[in-house]
Amino acid sequence: MAPESQRPALSGSRLQISQGLVTMVIAVVAVLVLGFLVAPSSLAPGVLLGMIPFASVLAIAGLGQMLVVQQAGIDLSVPGAVSIAVVLTTHVPNGDSSRLGIAVLLCIAFAVVGGLVNGFLVGVMGLNAVITTLGSNGLMFGVILAISGGVPRTTTSLLASITNGTVLGIPNSLLLLAVALMLVSLLLKKTVPGRRFEGIGASPAASRAMGLRVRTHKVSAYVWAQLLYSLAGIMLAGIVAQPTAYLGNNYLLPSVAVVVLGGTSLLGGRGFPIATIVAAFFLTQLEQFSLALGVPYAARTLMQAGALVLGVAIYTINWGRVRRWLRSRGRASVQPAAA
Repeated sequence: MAPESQRPALSGSRLQISQGLVTMVIAVVAVLVLGFLVAPSSLAPGVLLGMIPFASVLAIAGLGQMLVVQQAGIDLSVPGAVSIAVVLTTHVPNGDSSRLGIAVLLCIAFAVVGGLVNGFLVGVMGLNAVITTLGSNGLMFGVILAISGGVPRTTTSLLASITNGTVLGIPNSLLLLAVALMLVSLLLKKTVPGRRFEGIGASPAASRAMGLRVRTHKVSAYVWAQLLYSLAGIMLAGIVAQPTAYLGNNYLLPSVAVVVLGGTSLLGGRGFPIATIVAAFFLTQLEQFSLALGVPYAARTLMQAGALVLGVAIYTINWGRVRRWLRSRGRASVQPAAA
């Protein structure tokens, strides 16, 4: 990804707006206009209301992935982390709402352990993040199969009422997303540890020379990420009446895509939580648009991959250099013709 200087923010006296946020807002408006012109059914009120909970789940998972990417890592254990929360919140209560609290505590415990394992192996031992998190993802699915046996269970009425309910007409899933966004934004942008976290991601060597605890911050990124994945899984278990043990598989590529589309550099450093959330709603609405057009699943997966490639291209390629090269090529082709 491009260095921070190549991704300027639009700034006023007090407000700073990232390039990623501007790009994603334009993209959301574009897909809404396109849906209105080509597939109006994708903008039906019922469709939009049904889209919000799934977009919120993706946005929360994206916030977790963003924290890891800020430390120049990547977390491929998202499917296992989301799925294990789904399984625990459905199989442990087994329809009994009074046991939901125990299930949530188990989700938190599994998330902390999973985050510490990933963080220790990557941040302390220095192992490759891709291989490490892919391996832990496999271990998580082993635990999932041991708990569930591959048989889905119906979610509890309490969890379903919480995730699918509304407060003053606002979906609870959107409120939970707002709480997660507020916590992540405040911790990153308004606290000293958050500033250190972003500084370490941008330059670990310089941070180490300043005496900052680089390894501790890298480990904490994976722990907080697992907690956010767990929250996403708990919400998903409430949204879907009878969730399967493999629902988390739908969030691996999109969780990375929303981070990249939101403008967070894959090389680490500054993160953009609001832009990441807008990117999640963009991808989810793009999915609804594709469904309205009858696009097959394989093509929709390619569209997500294409969005990821586009996001990398937008923030990585030096477009000023490309424009200068094209102008120089144009002048070179015109001069022989004039001669």
